[in-house]
Amino acid sequence: MRTLCASTLIGEVFVVGFAGLVAMKDPDLTVSTVWTVTGIAMALCVLLCGVITRPGGVQLGWALQIALIASGFIVPTMFFMGAMFAALWWASVHYGRKIDEAKARFAEQAEAAAR
Repeated sequence: MRTLCASTLIGEVFVVGFAGLVAMKDPDLTVSTVWTVTGIAMALCVLLCGVITRPGGVQLGWALQIALIASGFIVPTMFFMGAMFAALWWASVHYGRKIDEAKARFAEQAEAAAR
């Protein structure tokens, strides 16, 4: 699960960065505000890669997905991109857990066969 979720989060780093570039064109926002918020969001994506397997890691990932969708109020394209990454996040968590379970079963069978 960790690999799939981390891959999704690293993809989000790039999307958030590009959204920051688009948000800079908004005359109501200052450059420092845009890059402070964008930088924090990008740092959270990277830091979350390291805590995915810890308690609450997946829930923090969901909170990040909701924030990404909500950023569509500033950059309308982010409604679509946020929804796409939320779907990727769901798939990463869902199928990642299945892969982890299959790996555990395989390791258990291999251990039993070695005895």
